[in-house]
Amino acid sequence: MDFTISDQMQATLTLIDEFMHNEVFPFEADFFHHSFKDLLPELQKKRARVKQMGLWGPNYPAELGGMGLGLLEHGLISESLGRSPLGHYIFGTQAPDAGNIEILHMFGTPEQKEQYLKPLVNGDIRSCFAMTEVNTAGSNPLLMEGTAVKEGHDYILNGHKWYTTGADGASFAIAMMVTNPDAHPSLRCSMIIVPCDNPGFNLAGNISIMGEKGSDYNSHGEVLFQSCRVPQSNLLGKEGHGFRLAQERLGPGRIHHCMRWLGICQRSLDLMCERANQRVIELDGTTLAGKEIVQHWVAESAAEIEAARLMTLSAAWSIDNLGMRKSRDKVAMIKFVVANTMQRVIDRALQVHGGLGMSDDTILAYFYRHERAARIYDGADEVHKASLGKHVLRSAKKVARQSV
Repeated sequence: MDFTISDQMQATLTLIDEFMHNEVFPFEADFFHHSFKDLLPELQKKRARVKQMGLWGPNYPAELGGMGLGLLEHGLISESLGRSPLGHYIFGTQAPDAGNIEILHMFGTPEQKEQYLKPLVNGDIRSCFAMTEVNTAGSNPLLMEGTAVKEGHDYILNGHKWYTTGADGASFAIAMMVTNPDAHPSLRCSMIIVPCDNPGFNLAGNISIMGEKGSDYNSHGEVLFQSCRVPQSNLLGKEGHGFRLAQERLGPGRIHHCMRWLGICQRSLDLMCERANQRVIELDGTTLAGKEIVQHWVAESAAEIEAARLMTLSAAWSIDNLGMRKSRDKVAMIKFVVANTMQRVIDRALQVHGGLGMSDDTILAYFYRHERAARIYDGADEVHKASLGKHVLRSAKKVARQSV
């Protein structure tokens, strides 16, 4: 297992780091005090500069206008971009668009690619992914209730979705709906493309996340599908294969999330060290850095970040070289390990900042509010732990039998 990167990739990472420090971090002050929608004109200028630098869409195929990087290389870039909540958006690789682009590229028809994929990759439009439902447990998507019923050449969609990231301002949604209610549970759902201006697609509003509703891309919407009629040609992939497509989307997506979280970890650790070195707490000039408990927090954070990072790079390498099926255990591990590492590091950094950490004068309060959800979305910690535990126990049982 080799994590060595080329000189060209190292130069790319250096260029991205410089852009983040010079262009993105200073812009965060505006992000704290204005709505995302109000910032779109300036964000578009920064996106244009990224395109000029040849750094747009790191994970998209080169023939689509991206950089064509593998999962491991994109993971390293995602780590750098993740240090700011604006990073992935400015570089055109934000969720859920990144995942939607992947499945449109793999399973879309030529017509779907022309109408939806090309402008999405270019950043001309945004999309959303409507899967999570209000009345069913997200930990078991087999319980999904939203339906798409055939009528003539159309589907009629009815359902209630929420936490549909970026629905506010999106041009289209990819909706997971039950099309085959009598089939095997894993073959009941399909993915269907729904334009957001289609009659019957109704954005009820943005969900308030710990007191913040957000706007445009920086929001999570509640969506009602009310007799929403779309042509059957909007089916993505084969009917009943929605969960299969979702796995293609969610596996690599978890690598993207984990590397982004590691970027948040590193930013939080950097801020913790900066504050500890500067904050004087005694008349003799002693700073927080002189306190043993702070030294322990810094040491523990650095060690935990390194361990989580190596686990994530291992999982990315495994997917690139062995495929998703043989990498499922590694992906399950990093999902809960990295999310919890991030929670601990953010909390320590906030504690070191004291009252300043509770304010929006640093990025820490934003991280604290919005990244708690990392232990819930894309499968709650407990689901991944249970799945991994069962598999490890089965493997141990099999080995024990063979040794008898």
